[in-house]
Amino acid sequence: MKELFIEGGSLFMGMLSLVFLAILVLAVLSIVLDKKSVKGEEMKSNPAGYIKSLGLFALVLGFLGQFIGLFSAFEYIAEMGSIAPGILAAGIKVSSITSIYGMIIFLISYLLWFLVHILISRNT
Repeated sequence: MKELFIEGGSLFMGMLSLVFLAILVLAVLSIVLDKKSVKGEEMKSNPAGYIKSLGLFALVLGFLGQFIGLFSAFEYIAEMGSIAPGILAAGIKVSSITSIYGMIIFLISYLLWFLVHILISRNT
């Protein structure tokens, strides 16, 4: 797993990991704030809505990482002239790591958002 993180590029993989951490924090915070509102305290805003938005941001960030990687790879290919198809395939594979990670974060964020909404609606 660590190899994929490094291969995907530490800049975009790091940013995606921070977004994923923020999604997890918001999910826990949403549940905690809802528990407080059930006890009689007034809840001003619930951060559950931001979970989906951050998930979509992770998806877009993953694709941006892939396109920047592909752009630099194609720029290198243009300088070299011609390359072996295996090298091209390996470059495309590496560039898709950020997109896959962004999609996984997107799916997890939607699942968390759904679960948080189920828990919140159950308590009201």
